[in-house]
Amino acid sequence: MDDRNGRGRDRPAPTGARHSPPASFVEQANVTDDSIHEAFDEEWPTCWERAASLLEWDEPYDAVLDAEDAPFYRWFTGGRLNAAYNCIDRHLEAGRKTHAAIRWEGKQGERETYTYQDLSVAVDETAAALRELGVGEDDVVTVYLPMIPELPIVMLACARIGAPHSVVFAGLSADALATRMEAADSEFLVTCDGYYRRGDAFNQKSKADNARLALEQDVRTVVVDRLGDDLPHVLGDDEWDYHDLRDQYAGATVDPVPRDAEDMLFLMYTSGTTGEPKGVVHSTGGYLAHVAWTTHAVLDVKPADSYWCAADIGWITGHSYIVYGPLALGTTTVMYEGTPDYPDRDRLWEIVDRNAVDVFYTAPTAIRAFMKWGTEYPEKHDLSSLRLLGTVGEPISPRPWNWYRKHIGGGECPVVDTWWQTETGAVTLSTLPGIDDMKPGAAGPPLPGIEARVVDADGDPIEPGETGYLTLSRPWPGMARTLYDGDDRFREEYWDRFSDPDADEWHYFSGDTATVDEDGYVTVLGRVDDVINVSGRRLSTMEIESAITDVDGVAETAVVGRSSDRNGTDVYAYVSTEREVDPDDALRRRIVDSIEAAIGPIARPEEIVFTPELPKTRSGKIMRRLLEAVANGEELGDTSALRNPEIVGEIQAGRGDHD
Repeated sequence: MDDRNGRGRDRPAPTGARHSPPASFVEQANVTDDSIHEAFDEEWPTCWERAASLLEWDEPYDAVLDAEDAPFYRWFTGGRLNAAYNCIDRHLEAGRKTHAAIRWEGKQGERETYTYQDLSVAVDETAAALRELGVGEDDVVTVYLPMIPELPIVMLACARIGAPHSVVFAGLSADALATRMEAADSEFLVTCDGYYRRGDAFNQKSKADNARLALEQDVRTVVVDRLGDDLPHVLGDDEWDYHDLRDQYAGATVDPVPRDAEDMLFLMYTSGTTGEPKGVVHSTGGYLAHVAWTTHAVLDVKPADSYWCAADIGWITGHSYIVYGPLALGTTTVMYEGTPDYPDRDRLWEIVDRNAVDVFYTAPTAIRAFMKWGTEYPEKHDLSSLRLLGTVGEPISPRPWNWYRKHIGGGECPVVDTWWQTETGAVTLSTLPGIDDMKPGAAGPPLPGIEARVVDADGDPIEPGETGYLTLSRPWPGMARTLYDGDDRFREEYWDRFSDPDADEWHYFSGDTATVDEDGYVTVLGRVDDVINVSGRRLSTMEIESAITDVDGVAETAVVGRSSDRNGTDVYAYVSTEREVDPDDALRRRIVDSIEAAIGPIARPEEIVFTPELPKTRSGKIMRRLLEAVANGEELGDTSALRNPEIVGEIQAGRGDHD
């Protein structure tokens, strides 16, 4: 780590507002040796053997890192292993057959528990059925399922037979599904008849059918019957019922296929700067080692825990920290199909209470919603089982961070604010909860073995407190290996901007802006393209949003730009208030004062629009592009992923302002 831009080897104690982990937490933490950062630096890259040691290998690896063909770094070369074996079989061999692997909570109040033995049976039978349908090693299987147990079962069945899976978030449209299947040349699809959306049956198979019609390749489809008589469906040619297939192969066993450490485990499509989704390729060995180690070291998960990552498996967070990380460690992972506010706003805390959840990991967007709804909902339930809280998905500002710790964590739980991406595979920036002090609003330092820099446009480290570009300066095991649609795009998207191949220097460009303080704690500000150009000055939407959410009474906000003849772009702020708070002119003045104090008058919004809700996907992300379209009077485009589409119409009609 560069001395000007990181914590350095002496790791001075953090300055400013901070919280130390409670002694009671440190006593039981998985990682407590405060020399671990220095040890990983001195031993790099062999330090990552600690991560690999959390797995069982069919054949040992020859080298930890092969860096000859940068930036196509290869980890644990020569080693062979199987991800499904590591997530299931070895726990059975350790005598843990009856330990709960997955506890599932359905939208309609259903509950199912899969022990590791149950999971083994389901994965074997599914793997046998897929193989019989023609799925072989390296065939990409597309999975288009909501948060039901069959989703991780199919993923692990694919891993068992050496077939990479490509999970497509169930809320995406038929066009999005078709685009991803075409790009992956996938000829196998697992979907379902439908799922419940706020109690109503929603037809998923019709979207899958439309996607298949748009594809040139023939597609063999397996359909999970989720809704039964609530949504009857008909199977056509090349379609099979999932449960019928399972019945045909009841009791079947399938030996796990040893995979090279560098073989693809899965393919995940994420948005690209060109508009075309990027197929991010993750390997078997490096990825699994990294997610297992970070689940152990950052989330402090133990096999006896009840652990809940309240994300969707359709995104990378669910892959890493609902499925592969916790199951590799042999813990109990909680899955929830529904939304945080259905049937009531205490739904999540009911689940935490009933399942005695030890570790809870969620998004800042959800936390801001919890704040808005009020403390009465978590206060209805016993949350004393919680030992650690985590945040993921976007930056979290100090006020919701403190609210989360106080009202959900009882003022005692450490909070790990984690930064990582689809492309990084696993957490790369965060405090280690048994070692590091926490700074509300700052993700923290790079994890041991990770080197991060915040640099200027020329790639030079910036001074503490300045804004720059977040980069990672040496490889890490969970990193994407390439993009499925081409090595050239992989270089262009992530490596070319700040790398110098002639000097044998390769730097990963995250696409995020950030600041770093004197202690090496990084505060992520948002995407490079999340800026508004007002009168020639580029303003970070995250900075403006942070200034707004610092105002008492504000629950959450989204800032977008509106085209303007005068300034080029005007700032529009959509603001949702906490309960019992009137969105009046006095609140508007406090918001403006906070923005001007934090950034300056140039960031003053042209308009502040109060709205009871912000448009969000079913995974809880604010859809800022829709608000930008509303502000500019443009067509909305695809809104199929929205969980509250009615709010967009209200904002368009001018009824979002409820003062």
